Amino acid sequence: MTNAVVVGSGPNGLSAAVTLAAAGVRVRVLEAAPVIGGGARSGDYTDTGVLHDECSFAHPLALDNAFTRSVDLSRHGLTWRSPDIEYSHPLDGGRGVGAYRSASRTADELGAAGPAWNRVFGAVSDRFADISTDFTKPILHVPAHPIKLARFGAFAAMPASLLARLFPTEEARALFGGVAAHAFRPFGTVGSAAIGVALGSAAHTYGWAVAEGGSGAISTAMAAALVDLGGSIETGVQVRSLADLDSPDIVMLDTAPGAAAEIAGAAMPSRISRAYRRFRHGPAAFQISYAVREGIPWADAASRSAGTVHVGGSFDDIAAAERDVYRGVMPSRPFVLVGQQYLADPGRSNGDVHPIDLYAHVPSGWTGDATAAIEAQIERFAPGFGSRVVAKRVRSVARIEADNQNFVGGDVVTGANTPWRLVFRPRLAFNPYFTGIDGVYLCSAATPPGAGAHGLCGFNAATSALKERANLDA
Repeated sequence: MTNAVVVGSGPNGLSAAVTLAAAGVRVRVLEAAPVIGGGARSGDYTDTGVLHDECSFAHPLALDNAFTRSVDLSRHGLTWRSPDIEYSHPLDGGRGVGAYRSASRTADELGAAGPAWNRVFGAVSDRFADISTDFTKPILHVPAHPIKLARFGAFAAMPASLLARLFPTEEARALFGGVAAHAFRPFGTVGSAAIGVALGSAAHTYGWAVAEGGSGAISTAMAAALVDLGGSIETGVQVRSLADLDSPDIVMLDTAPGAAAEIAGAAMPSRISRAYRRFRHGPAAFQISYAVREGIPWADAASRSAGTVHVGGSFDDIAAAERDVYRGVMPSRPFVLVGQQYLADPGRSNGDVHPIDLYAHVPSGWTGDATAAIEAQIERFAPGFGSRVVAKRVRSVARIEADNQNFVGGDVVTGANTPWRLVFRPRLAFNPYFTGIDGVYLCSAATPPGAGAHGLCGFNAATSALKERANLDA
């Protein structure tokens, strides 16, 4: 019987393990931390009886993809919940706008910018199920839906600053700017619109769902599915070398590329080792978990019902902040993503005390404290926020990296989204998961299609490993 070891139990390590086990492989997962989940963990981090998410909190690409169609995670306790408004964007003066599950409803709310919004997001979301099948695979493949993919690609290849010109109102440009900022890229660069177009279209197709009981419920369901298939998980096990693994037939590394090169050592071809060690990581996150009595008092009504709130002001404000962060300068008004998961999943709250999970974009490896700047941004659009805070937990860039070795320099998306890396992750290769060592594969978010608790990096890597194994056995 073929046997495999998966190093790391983040969503991609677990999805790789489940995919291999479903194919009849005996699988063992080794996790260095005392608990599984990587970026998909949850807990009462403020000691107030509310449930916070440690890193990922909204999951636009997780509901319907190749991995989630291959295993029924609902059978193992996973339930998805959606807020009334998927994401919102407050503006100065109590103004703001929200993105709904419906592209047409969102367009209606945008007034004069509605037709342009529909031309971009309505057209893509109508075809998104087919389009996502192609862009969630490695770039070097024959697309199943080339015409639909080409339409998506025409928008995705643009600089975000250019695509924003299609929207004639400040509200629409800001709404797009907030979702485009998820790329951690300057808005003037080629391809900086790609992630915004993808995530915005996903909002209109599937919504930005949250897992009932916290993002940790995703990891728990994957782990239960693995055990049900005969696999096993061991925590508190640090893997430093392939020699620690007793020569399994397949090894899946849910690690950053540099860590994979360290584990592989001399067994990895030097050209691949060099590429992994030179892998470029992106800007960092600075995270705060708050327990807030009666929630955040947003001046904008849409933000009071939104699962995710993008805080940063106008499109130009966000563009300036992202440009500074990429250059290594801490902006005075950072872009902040605010998660209000309790609106879709009320069981996370404790009476009228609600969990708020947020993070700001800051420079890679930044050593400062962004708390004051973050709170000033929230107060800017929600006066009185500070008086409602019951408790908070701050995670600096250094703390984030210490808690998860994949988040090098605080990079929670495991790789800079440069034009090159958007296309070729983690290196230029026909099979981006293969490490150059027979039977050893990289399956982390450094591989296609990138960050998110969707499990597709692990699924794609495991599928590649199974194909290679079938060829050997033929």
